[in-house]
Amino acid sequence: MKTRQKRADASPIESLPSLQSMESHWPMRLYLINPRNPLVSIGHVKESRWNRYRVWKPLGLMTIAAMTPPEWEITILDENLGVPDYEAMPRPDLVGITAFTSQACRAYEVAAQFRRLGVPVVMGGIHATMYIDEALERVDAVVTGEAEGVWGQVLEDVRHGALNRRYDGGLADISKAPSARHDLLDGRYALGAIQTTRGCPLNCNFCSVSAFNGTRYRQRPVADVVREFQMIREKRILVVDDNLIGVSADHIARAKDLFRAMIQADLRKEWIAQATINFADDEELLALAAKAGCQGVFIGFETLSLEGLRELGKKFNLLRGRDFPASVQRIQRHKIQVVGSFILGLDVDKPGIGERIAEVANQYGVDSLNVLFLTPLPGTRLWDKMKGDGRIALDVFPGDWQYYTLTFPVARYAQLSLDQSIDEMACCNQRFYSASKIMGRIWRNLWRWRKPFVTAVSNFSYMSNLRLDRTAYADFRRKHAHRYDSGAAKLPA
Repeated sequence: MKTRQKRADASPIESLPSLQSMESHWPMRLYLINPRNPLVSIGHVKESRWNRYRVWKPLGLMTIAAMTPPEWEITILDENLGVPDYEAMPRPDLVGITAFTSQACRAYEVAAQFRRLGVPVVMGGIHATMYIDEALERVDAVVTGEAEGVWGQVLEDVRHGALNRRYDGGLADISKAPSARHDLLDGRYALGAIQTTRGCPLNCNFCSVSAFNGTRYRQRPVADVVREFQMIREKRILVVDDNLIGVSADHIARAKDLFRAMIQADLRKEWIAQATINFADDEELLALAAKAGCQGVFIGFETLSLEGLRELGKKFNLLRGRDFPASVQRIQRHKIQVVGSFILGLDVDKPGIGERIAEVANQYGVDSLNVLFLTPLPGTRLWDKMKGDGRIALDVFPGDWQYYTLTFPVARYAQLSLDQSIDEMACCNQRFYSASKIMGRIWRNLWRWRKPFVTAVSNFSYMSNLRLDRTAYADFRRKHAHRYDSGAAKLPA
């Protein structure tokens, strides 16, 4: 476990006036900020009340808050629920910002605003870890990896006016991780959030989870997880684990132990999680999950073909003889909804792929569908390959990071032009989320005595965002079409 700090560029920052007299006053004020991306439709809570059910709490910041000594006065600011007037707020002693790649541009804007006031800014999260040099040009310090092992040192250095440029958290020992500070965010969220594991052994070529959290599957103690569930005020909770149940027999056994403990504690919570398709293979696991409160599971099918799975490196789904409709039905028989995820833009994808994905999703019988563009994210093998082949079309950074939401085609695809890729996505969503299809899915759930709430929320949220998506894609084409025609992309024959 990398719980001990490793430093680089160890000379302290001496130019920030706010760092010189930090020891002279208590308490000290800390702002932890989750920047928004205005291009992400689910952040438009005011435009669609359904999006409230698709915005979850910034759990990483809540965990950082739990590791912060009581001498610090902590405020968590989630811009997805509205951008505060920072200048009208009391001036903090330190600002901490987290960001996925798609949030990086806004993160730098927020950082610049506070740095102009002489407030030191520390940035962490997956983008700063994968693109550290860019981040170091725009903030005062960067925390790479998982912050548990170094956050205390960051705060101590700030207090003594000796903040270093870089802190390497590595992989934390999450068996000692504290429960997140759920009390610091108000009741404007429909969903609470919790994490029980980190790391993913699947190591798919498009996913940065393995690069950031490692390939070893790490679990928090069951008792700690149950206690944190009890702390969360929301009735419905998102389990943010990349794969709640894992992939091995030991992982499955731990998941069963967790579910049994949740049942014993009588939590009376409803929750949704991410898992691989092997979730359907164990009837005892399904029964325990349902009894423990599982209402829905997000499963990555990714593609319609074996060739596509090989392209993505998702070997786990290559099990021969897998009957996907039967697997979905086994999960649903336990009154658990299934959200199916697919990726559009693979080298094997040809015109018509959007309609075929919608058809297959309906054949599988999934309750909701989430289709994403193949997106090369920094730190992934896909990024290295597409960058090497000259296939990244939007490559003026940091400005172009705002489009790396997985909902924009930022790369050149082998058999789909820019217009075709956008049209295929629109066709897929319109066919799956037509009013008649949505009502059919809701009626099916009612007929089978399954709670239709998860299905209704996700379906109507997607449908309500189709108009926003059409506007966003029209603007995207107008601004960036010329960038897909230029450049020598080495596309497969």
